[in-house]
Amino acid sequence: MTPKERMAIPPQTMPEQDAKVRARNMNEVALGYTPEMAKCEASRCMQCAAKPCMQGCPVAVNIPGFLAKAAEGDFAGALAIIRETSLLPAVCGRVCPQEKQCQKFCTMGKLLKDVDKAVAIGRVERFVADFARENKAGSREAATAPRTGKRVAVIGSGPASITCAADCARAGHDVTIFEAFHKAGGVLVYGIPEFRLPKAIVKEEIDGLKALGVKFEMNFVIGRTRKLRDLMAKDGFDAVFVGTGAGLPKFMNIEGENLVGVFSANEYLTRANLMKAYDEGGHDTPFWHGKRVAVLGGGNVAMDASRMALRLGAEKVYLIYRRSEAEMPARKEEVHHAKEEGVEFLMLQNAKRVIGDEQGRVSGLECLKYELGEPDASGRRSPVAIAGSEFTLDVDTVVVAVGNASNPLIPTTTDGLEINKRGNIVVDPETNMTSIPGVFAGGDIVLGAATVILAMGEGRRAAAGINAYLASRQ
Repeated sequence: MTPKERMAIPPQTMPEQDAKVRARNMNEVALGYTPEMAKCEASRCMQCAAKPCMQGCPVAVNIPGFLAKAAEGDFAGALAIIRETSLLPAVCGRVCPQEKQCQKFCTMGKLLKDVDKAVAIGRVERFVADFARENKAGSREAATAPRTGKRVAVIGSGPASITCAADCARAGHDVTIFEAFHKAGGVLVYGIPEFRLPKAIVKEEIDGLKALGVKFEMNFVIGRTRKLRDLMAKDGFDAVFVGTGAGLPKFMNIEGENLVGVFSANEYLTRANLMKAYDEGGHDTPFWHGKRVAVLGGGNVAMDASRMALRLGAEKVYLIYRRSEAEMPARKEEVHHAKEEGVEFLMLQNAKRVIGDEQGRVSGLECLKYELGEPDASGRRSPVAIAGSEFTLDVDTVVVAVGNASNPLIPTTTDGLEINKRGNIVVDPETNMTSIPGVFAGGDIVLGAATVILAMGEGRRAAAGINAYLASRQ
């Protein structure tokens, strides 16, 4: 097929649930490609010799390679190529910001002068992973080296930890994951809603780890149940990986944030995702039945919280962001879905104080209007408050989704562990080893809040560091 013929193939639109229907159910929004759609979309790949798309992939998936197989209808072959470097294709195909990573560099998008018309790499990745799972096509088994007798402790079970654990297990080490919650998966289970990432998919990936021989200790809080240094000094582990993420919510520090009806997005989403508060008939998790909800923030977590509020029965949901839509860090697709479902976007506005009633419950939100000033250090134009522009929204619930900081428990309970001013663990950029020999770290605890695929890249680099470290100590 010539480049001109490839350019003539129209981008394949992903089928979705109707917006009004999906806004009140927890089923997945995007319905996925058909086999013919997947082959058609994959055929748009120019098969560039330079493979520019790969420079945007933190785990260096051979993108043209798997797309060529998918275009031929060899979906098992496509998945095998992806799995050479990525453990979570069904997850990454759903939640990674491909438009800011691989698709940003796609030649097709550049030729058509529109990143939205780049090859839909993530959607094809999702399809081949789903096809293999549904049709039991393609092997998940990977060659495992002879047992080394070395033991590796992995703290946390999010994307970085899953990747690190798998690579260490394949190198022949005995791996145990310590997870604070009762379910494994980290942010994949407590943060990302079912309607974006079905939890059955996460469970399958965890089952894949168990098949590799990885053991799990649940409800085990390192820093409380056991100190990090004790894992090596007393429990006999030869190396430790810390992948505890960015689970400390940030707040606005405004009047009224302690009122009943104010939540961090972390708590709000964890109740619904991990503890299934939306299923009142099947689960006993209590949740606040807010009818008029204000969500503060402009990232993907804010989109998740606002869309979840609709599914938890809210009659009105406001998304309040102090810059314009052009500056929002959320994925364009998530913004589009939220608007379709009925979330009302209030741009260039921000909360000034939360108003309470005589029972100490939220009864309103006083906001202030903003205008954009000069660009800040991030390159985005800074919001500047407009004096005297206060107004009040009638709400009974406020969800604060303005970011997260690194989980502080391990850094504050481990002597000699170097952290930076933001509370992130400092690591060697080549090996991801921390200031403590034999202790490695990766993912959001190192990067700050980032993406699933970036965390996976960190886990892979740390595993390589662990494997080299253990090999040197034979």
